[in-house]
Amino acid sequence: MELEVRHLRALCAIADTGSLHKAARQLGMSQPSLTTQLRRIENTLGAELFSRERTGCRPTPLGRSVLSRARPIVAEMAALVVEAKAAAGRVGGPRLRVGSTASRALAGWLRRLRQRLPGTDISLHMDVSANALLRMVAAGLLDVAFVHEVEGCPLLVPGGLSVRVLVEREPQFISMARDHPAAAGSVVALADLAGDRWMVDPTVDGEWDGLRRVLDAAGLNPPVLHGDYLTAASLVAVGEAVAPCQPTSGPRDDMAIRPLVGDPLAVQLLLFSRPGACTELYEPVYEALEAAYREAALRQAAYRQWLMRHKSPLLHTPAA
Repeated sequence: MELEVRHLRALCAIADTGSLHKAARQLGMSQPSLTTQLRRIENTLGAELFSRERTGCRPTPLGRSVLSRARPIVAEMAALVVEAKAAAGRVGGPRLRVGSTASRALAGWLRRLRQRLPGTDISLHMDVSANALLRMVAAGLLDVAFVHEVEGCPLLVPGGLSVRVLVEREPQFISMARDHPAAAGSVVALADLAGDRWMVDPTVDGEWDGLRRVLDAAGLNPPVLHGDYLTAASLVAVGEAVAPCQPTSGPRDDMAIRPLVGDPLAVQLLLFSRPGACTELYEPVYEALEAAYREAALRQAAYRQWLMRHKSPLLHTPAA
């Protein structure tokens, strides 16, 4: 077996995410396939590149040596692809490549961008991993990325990126079945959920670590399910679990959304960009995102009331 760029890309993904599961999802392949590929690479080199630990995968000394050679090759190949696509693309007309993690503001943001930037070729790439999006910005595959950083779990920000803070601290609310006893109140204490099963998506950067930190601080050790939030919503609705959610999430007939007492769970909302590319577009891009987020935030009564209690600047629309 000869090592190819795809093998080096896989090694970098495993090292960056610290997890075979997360790396496989980032690479768009199954975990068993990635495990088999890693085993073949290690057999070719004659030694282990990663130590498998309970908390994830960590590079061995040999692995660190291989990664130091692999990363520049992967970065150069990504740059080559970008340059080739740019050369093969149509002539004339600006383009804007947008990356984003999940957000209720996304639809409004894209609508405003198309209105404010007519004639601009706007594309969208979504990923559950904020770190993956930031690497794409750094590699020139995206122009901007709207991401969230879980409090206490810093993102791995590549050098050279510019950042603007959209929301300094966005509280994370809790979703529960409509008939959950705690749903009777306007806010919920963590202690009221001590007997519930929690559900979290571990592939979202920092999500599980942030929740675990908050639960530990509260002295709680509830059962936890790992899965995507689409599945979580269906389980929450029938009372099988509770789950953190964005405050812009709208209530459903079978589900209640409530803030947590003291707002222990929070994220920072950030817009990253790569200096030197589409610089003239960055200000309207940020302004469109700010307006879209304000619209999504004020649409939900529970979040609107929270913003009023905290005298949030989001309540004040900037002058045109």
